[in-house]
Amino acid sequence: MDFIKIRFGGDFEDLSSKIEKTIEGFFRPRAINPTFNCSECAWKPSMDIYETVDEIVIIAEIAGVAKEDLEVEINNRAVRIHGKRPGTPPAASATYRLAEIQYGTFERVLYLPVPIDSNNVSASFLNGLLKIRLSKLPLDKTHKITISDS
Repeated sequence: MDFIKIRFGGDFEDLSSKIEKTIEGFFRPRAINPTFNCSECAWKPSMDIYETVDEIVIIAEIAGVAKEDLEVEINNRAVRIHGKRPGTPPAASATYRLAEIQYGTFERVLYLPVPIDSNNVSASFLNGLLKIRLSKLPLDKTHKITISDS
């Protein structure tokens, strides 16, 4: 059973995001019993995105996912991160007392605030954190176009 935390006071600045997370958590598919996990059930890893003058950096928390089970696709306006975290079956005589770790496939598509140079991207994976560095395209760059005779 999920509980909804109710807080009384003046802390309303991120109320809409908390409501969205609560609604999203309510409708997220989840197994009734951890031993009956659905292989198609998806989970959503936590991510941070920050921007500097020259680049956009994405950090994804995906502990337990092997590098070989990760896919990163980019274009100049979005990044798609896809992968799979395998479940760990309990011993035959085990009884779950708590089951919070989510397993299975995940996919996140992140739309970027500015166009990026898809030829100048790097990704690293260390200690369960995927870090993607995306170089921004200069917005003030102009291209001279030749006019042809028609």
